[in-house]
Amino acid sequence: MIHKLYKSYNPITATPFQCTEEYMEFVPCDALKPYIRCFWGSKKAVAQEKNSVGKMGIVIPDTCMDIIFTVDFTNNKIFSSFCGIDDRTFVIRNDSKEKKTFLVFAIRFFPWGAALFSEESLRDTKNAFFDADSHFPALRKAIEQYLFDVTEICKFIPVVEKILQSRLNEWRQNQTVIHTVARMLEKKGNISVAALEQDIFVGSRQLHLREKNFNMVEAAYRYGYSDQSHLCHDFKKYHSMNMADARRYAAQNAVWTDVKFGA
Repeated sequence: MIHKLYKSYNPITATPFQCTEEYMEFVPCDALKPYIRCFWGSKKAVAQEKNSVGKMGIVIPDTCMDIIFTVDFTNNKIFSSFCGIDDRTFVIRNDSKEKKTFLVFAIRFFPWGAALFSEESLRDTKNAFFDADSHFPALRKAIEQYLFDVTEICKFIPVVEKILQSRLNEWRQNQTVIHTVARMLEKKGNISVAALEQDIFVGSRQLHLREKNFNMVEAAYRYGYSDQSHLCHDFKKYHSMNMADARRYAAQNAVWTDVKFGA
């Protein structure tokens, strides 16, 4: 069943169309698609000036988990972190007090995928950041040994894919979670999840569906809200902005311009 889930679920970020030198997403190979949403990071090494102020970004609950590597070529250091599932929105910004050249490379796991590559339980990782060593020591070590030689992420991804396939532990699958997620996707979130939230951390109404044409009234009906106002309230609670602002924010750095947003 786990090999079919990713075909029904496409979690997105606050800027799903973004594609710049500093942030790009890359589709994994077919063997890893059931577990990994995408690889992402800077296309190649980025030069950052001293005392520069980074662009502010918004991170919304996308139900995914990320292992993030930041390679500091100037100081010959690598920082690795693991971001667990979040159910709140927060702001990030990459400021720098010194001039440096760095590269970011990350693996974004589906909510059911990260555990199959971890060496520790992920039960207490909600709304938290950790050093990657705390849950993925072997995987971190295997990937980091190549990072200083990376010139472009797209050329490095096949190396990482081989490492990931060798570290995949399908015996760690929690069939209760898998069936729960499958049921929620089948019902598009319009199902009581009181007995299920403890296992997967989030409720059905936090599922993110990517649509070019969005009708608020239809969405409220489709996902079991009593009215449009109820939907808007929950949306702002989890995204820190109303839908109109979210649409404008999502269109930033879009790689295509034919998206039609509703009024």
